[in-house]
Amino acid sequence: MNTDKILAEAIAKEYAPKDNSKIIALKKLDKKAKLPATIFTYTFGIISTLIAGTGMCFCMQVIGSGTTAMVSGIILGIIGFAGCGINYPIYKKKLEKDKSKYAFEIVQLAKEISEQK
Repeated sequence: MNTDKILAEAIAKEYAPKDNSKIIALKKLDKKAKLPATIFTYTFGIISTLIAGTGMCFCMQVIGSGTTAMVSGIILGIIGFAGCGINYPIYKKKLEKDKSKYAFEIVQLAKEISEQK
């Protein structure tokens, strides 16, 4: 088996013009359906982590001192960790909702592509 030939064909295929625009449209629709949930999840997760970290800083008295800092740190930490904990279930529900918006279009386009070949 000539591995150079296989590698050359793979590289050539990468640079060849894309004939099947329906597949590209299908990929774009799939990305369009998944992107909002992903962006929301990353943003919400980062914010929740920062809140939890700020709470830990208050608890360890890196920021502030005294009982008030400790209590507010515990409260902020609980809020932050709760946000991190519910992030994935929110992502799944949001992804399911966003996928259902584009489900009909994606299924129709996928049927057209599969019937074409």
